[in-house]
Amino acid sequence: MSNQTTRPPTTRPPTTRPPAWAARVRRFTTWAVEDAFGGPRPWKFAWVINFQKAGTVFFLALLMWWYDNTSTAAWVYLALHGGYGIVWLIKDLAFPDPGWQKRITLMGGVNAFLAVLGWYWVFGWLLISGTSDPAYPLPEAAWFALCILLCLVGSVIMIAADAQKYYTLRLQPGLITDGLHRWIRHPNYLGEMMIYGSFALMVWHWLPLVVLAWVWIGVFAVNMIHKEASMSRYPEWSGYRKRSWWLIPGVL
Repeated sequence: MSNQTTRPPTTRPPTTRPPAWAARVRRFTTWAVEDAFGGPRPWKFAWVINFQKAGTVFFLALLMWWYDNTSTAAWVYLALHGGYGIVWLIKDLAFPDPGWQKRITLMGGVNAFLAVLGWYWVFGWLLISGTSDPAYPLPEAAWFALCILLCLVGSVIMIAADAQKYYTLRLQPGLITDGLHRWIRHPNYLGEMMIYGSFALMVWHWLPLVVLAWVWIGVFAVNMIHKEASMSRYPEWSGYRKRSWWLIPGVL
């Protein structure tokens, strides 16, 4: 008689389905920026994103020349937003996000720029053109320091999270529960929100708040909900979810 113990087969937990509203928003945004009106798919999503990132520093410099604005606020904003665009390009060269490599239709790329990416350039125009005349809650130097700190820390969190995800999944596919992901489940989104939050604080105008509300709720939150639905297929998901936070440790 064999002494080997027969183990019951491993069963996976049922996958959680995202809420109906999130699924509808996801279907619409996917169609709008990837498949709009069909036809040829001449470019990758990454090319549209990188065009905007690479062009930001030149666009802001052009605005400063056009409006003859060489104020400290204008220079700080160019360094923050333009510098972030360069950081993104370096990140994309080192460890490109596979999700951005998909081919999209001509109108999909146009929609992606007009609905989201192009609006980020409006932030700089508001400040540099003088349309926004910010009265900061703190002394100007202190406010600039706050924005720089927020952007710098957010960039580190975003890059570290994306690098961890890229290299970990190449070696060991599955649920990532260590590193930055030990405490929060979506550190890359937190980093992005800190970065663009710093731009909005620099501009200090209502329009960036509206744009960020749309992006954070209609795109980021929906993506995070779908990501969690996908992660729920792993057996360790339940325990990981209980000991980690969605976005902000100790808060959310």
